[in-house]
Amino acid sequence: MGTEAPECVPERPVRTRLRAWVQWAPLALLTLAVLAGAALRFAGAPGAARLVWAAVTVVALVPAVWTTLRQLWRRQFGVDVIAVLALLGALLVREYLAGAVIAVMVATGQALEEYARRRATRDLRALLERAPRQARRRTADGGIEVVPLDAVRAGDRLVVGPGEVVPVDGTVEEPATLDESVVTGEARLVGRAAGEQVASGVVNAGAGFGLRARKNAAESTYAGIVRLAGEATARKAPMVRLADRYAAAFVPFTLLLAGAAWLLSGEFARAVAVLVVATPCPLLLATPIAVVSGLSRVARRGVLVRDGGSLEQLGRARTLLLDKTGTLTAGRPRAAETVVAPGGDRDEVLRLAASVEQLSPHVLAAALVRQARERGLA
Repeated sequence: MGTEAPECVPERPVRTRLRAWVQWAPLALLTLAVLAGAALRFAGAPGAARLVWAAVTVVALVPAVWTTLRQLWRRQFGVDVIAVLALLGALLVREYLAGAVIAVMVATGQALEEYARRRATRDLRALLERAPRQARRRTADGGIEVVPLDAVRAGDRLVVGPGEVVPVDGTVEEPATLDESVVTGEARLVGRAAGEQVASGVVNAGAGFGLRARKNAAESTYAGIVRLAGEATARKAPMVRLADRYAAAFVPFTLLLAGAAWLLSGEFARAVAVLVVATPCPLLLATPIAVVSGLSRVARRGVLVRDGGSLEQLGRARTLLLDKTGTLTAGRPRAAETVVAPGGDRDEVLRLAASVEQLSPHVLAAALVRQARERGLA
C-alpha cells in the first residue's frame, strides 16, 4: 500500500486535464472548421468552402447516427432523431452550410451535457473519497484491531482517533468534539456528551473517543448521502425528460409535415427545410446551458447543487424557509424602534432595559446594549 500511493497522486491532475481537452476538442475543431469555410467563401473559393462544410456535416453525422441507433435499440426515443435526419438531408440536397451549423449546435449541446455530468461526478467522487474504508474495533481482551468497514456490526465498540471520520452511526462513550459540517452544514464544532448519538461522516475534531455502533456501514447516514448523490448524478433534469417525452409525438408530426411539403411541392429540398427548421437545436442547447450556468453561478456564491432538477424545482418555489440566523442575515440583530406607553421616555426605557441585559449572552440582549451605547446612554 505504501509504495502505490505516491504513484497515484500526480496522475489524477494529468488525467483530468486530458479528459477536459477530449471533452471540448470536437466542438472546438468543428467550430474552427466552419469559420475556415466562411473565410474561404469570402476569399472567393466557394467550392473549397462547401467542401469544408460538407466534411463538418459528415463528421457530426457519423457519431450522431451511431448514438441514435444505439438509443433506438434500447427503446429510447428522443428529439435527436430530427437532428440526424436534418444532417443527412442537408448532405443529400447539398446545403452544406446548414448542415455544418446544425453540427456545431449538436456538438455544443453534447459538450455542455458532458461538462455537467462530469461536474456532478466530481462531486460524487469527492464524497466517495471521504468515506472511511476501515474502522478501529475493540477486541474482547481490550485490544484494538483494524477491520474493513463492512465487518462492523451494530453493537461493536469502536475507537475514533483524532482527525478521523466517524465510520458508522453510533453512540459516543465519552465526550467528543466533532466537525459535523459535511452532514449538517453547520461550520462550528459541536460537542457531544457521553450517550449522545452521532452520524457517520462527521470528523473527530478533538481527542480520540469510544463509539458504540448502532448501524452497519451500509445503513449509516453517510452511505445514504452517497447513494442520494449517485442517484442525483444519474437522473436527467426534468426538462430533458419532458423533451424526450414529447419527442414521441413531435418526431412523427415533423416527419409527416416534411413528407407533405415534399409531396405538395415535388421538391425534396422542401422536406429538408422542414427538418432543418424543426431541429430542436434551441432545446438541445437551452437545457444544458441553463443547467451549467445555474450550477456555476450558485457555486461562485458558495452553494453546492448536485443536479439540474433541483434548480428547476427552485423555479417553482414560492416560499423559502431558513433554519438559522446568519444564513442570509448578518447574524447581528439590531433594535429598530423603542415603543413606550403614552407619556413615557423612550431613552429611559432603553437605558433601563440595556442596564438589565448588559451581562446577558443572549443575541437580542446584545442588540439592546449596543443601541443604548450608540445613543450615549449610561
